[in-house]
Amino acid sequence: MLYHANPKTAGYLIPIVEEWGNKLLPSIAPKDVRALAMKLYPDASTDTWTRQVITPVRAVINSFRDSDKGEAFRVKGFSKQERIKQDKRRGKRSRVKREPGSWEWLLQFRQHAGQRHAALALTMFVTGARISQSVMMHPERHFNPDEGLLCIPGAKGHDDRWLPIPSELVEELKALNKFYPRGIERKDENRRLFGFADRSSPRKGWAKACKAAGIPYIPFHAAGRHGFGQEMNVRQSIDEKAAGEWGGWSDTALMKRTYTHAEGVAGKVHDAFYRGLKEAEKLTGISLSTSGQLYKSRTTADEE
Repeated sequence: MLYHANPKTAGYLIPIVEEWGNKLLPSIAPKDVRALAMKLYPDASTDTWTRQVITPVRAVINSFRDSDKGEAFRVKGFSKQERIKQDKRRGKRSRVKREPGSWEWLLQFRQHAGQRHAALALTMFVTGARISQSVMMHPERHFNPDEGLLCIPGAKGHDDRWLPIPSELVEELKALNKFYPRGIERKDENRRLFGFADRSSPRKGWAKACKAAGIPYIPFHAAGRHGFGQEMNVRQSIDEKAAGEWGGWSDTALMKRTYTHAEGVAGKVHDAFYRGLKEAEKLTGISLSTSGQLYKSRTTADEE
């Protein structure tokens, strides 16, 4: 109770505290934390065990050890073999490959989406903003139409950052009706640029637009932040430092490792094969169709 947890972490800590009660922190061993994760969430993935049990327990213990200059509390993560075993046991695969958003998907989505959903999808795709950051934007505090600037609220250690957005997006945001989200007290600070109360509010309309457009359902994060990362790093291949700064990644290695995805693999590999082949044929004067003739004749002779 003395640990200053954010609301999300606090939610994870509630069942942990209910299970362990007044258990003293020095008495907790790493194996206890792993066992607790399995007990609390028997049908969850190993990633969920880490996120909802190991990480918050470790944070609480280390916050107090740090005050006493003690050694950091570490818990061994779950191995790939443990992840696969748990997935088989629960009959569900974890770490399913995300399909990132694209301009093609976005254009089709917007044809069938409402005004607010269309503007929200475009905003996340061109700025790399998370859904949680987007829905909390205030129409005046986070949007300056005269300067063509949009403020991405700070998250995960980053401060607020103002971005010069495309003129098409500026016009769309200017056209949005500024109103209070449903169920929220009607005062100025509660107004929202897109009019959604929280990150789950757009979900129903989002799914409806995907179905009407006949396109795959791509969740907010994959359509927006993953789509931005894929577009900048893979499809357009811009300077990764520029992409990282614009999208709010201080670690560009994390951006490229997590927010880029292989696509068009067979076509790209085949093109590379044939580019190399043509260059080799030009240098050697030998074509692929004739290069195996000597081998074939030798094999035939050996067999005879």
